[in-house]
Amino acid sequence: MERTQAILDSEMLQPGQKHLFSALKIRDIVFRNRIAVSPMCQYSSEDGFASDWHLVHLGSRAVGGAALVMTEASAVEARGRISPGDLGIWKDDHIPQLARIAAFVRKQGAVAGIQLAHAGRKASTHVPWQKGGAVLPEAEGGWRPVAPSPIPFRETDTPPLELSQPEIRTIADAFGAAAHRAHAAGFELIEIHAAHGYLINEFLSPLSNHRRDEYGGPFENRTRIVLEVVEAIRRNWPDSLPLFIRISASDWVEGGWTLDDSVKLAGILGRLGVDLVDCSSGGLVPYAKLAIGPGYQVPFAERIRREAGILTGAVGMITEPEQADRIIRHGQADLILLARQFLRDPYFPLHAAKALEAEIAPPVQYGRAF
Repeated sequence: MERTQAILDSEMLQPGQKHLFSALKIRDIVFRNRIAVSPMCQYSSEDGFASDWHLVHLGSRAVGGAALVMTEASAVEARGRISPGDLGIWKDDHIPQLARIAAFVRKQGAVAGIQLAHAGRKASTHVPWQKGGAVLPEAEGGWRPVAPSPIPFRETDTPPLELSQPEIRTIADAFGAAAHRAHAAGFELIEIHAAHGYLINEFLSPLSNHRRDEYGGPFENRTRIVLEVVEAIRRNWPDSLPLFIRISASDWVEGGWTLDDSVKLAGILGRLGVDLVDCSSGGLVPYAKLAIGPGYQVPFAERIRREAGILTGAVGMITEPEQADRIIRHGQADLILLARQFLRDPYFPLHAAKALEAEIAPPVQYGRAF
């Protein structure tokens, strides 16, 4: 299978050069190292608008030396939010405040990225610190979620509304429109959220997709929506800028989406203009049993990279500089995406560089500390 140019460029580095602090070029964008801020929902928006919290939260990680700073899941439709506190990009009014964040991130030398998302059947919940993130009823300001099939996430939930074919195509177009807004806001990278049991993941998995039309049944039909979303985004997103996708590489449930499926899909997506697969897992059903441990999802990234010939990102309990560096040096992934570790330490890259004896320039304002 033809391999991406970015992988070829990466492998042309001399032995010992490909490490956590080596640069990575994808299309026209150069990442100063291999450390990225993974999308982390903050549930701190009103009507989808970014706030000062988002500016400080994301900006501090750019100051801390990350190569890529991505926003949390940004809804392409109002009904595609997980909660009323979710970030959004479904209307032009959202652009100015997002642009302020993207500009600050870029000024610190990081790449400004945005994750585009639709929550599907997992929409309309309270924010996590209110009622434990339980379903938000319509009578309390919630809305009726939509999904490929009327199957609720939990048996006690009200079944979501099954999307019609025209509605599915409208959602794909909404991703395209959101990509246009993202470019207008100054973002340099888009990630499609197709993981963790949200809408696109719901279409991919036979556990949540029981449709009998062209969007359900065999692999080719269940993956149709993600191909349409990629095509819609690429029509509205410059060829010079990268496009990532986050997938759940496995549902961790018998009869669900598998790693074999992910390898097959990744190969197709690479030919359509996706540059990197961000390899997470799970989240589709509440009864999945994940074998969690340090680096437990790295093998997903390694196999997809090797067999699909596409760049991959590794996630999941990567907490130590040496651990992250080893993943890159051994060719298991091309990028390390951190979430909780960045919550604990916004300056992880600066601390990691010191631990690994790598050269990295802190902001001049912080020079005396590092």
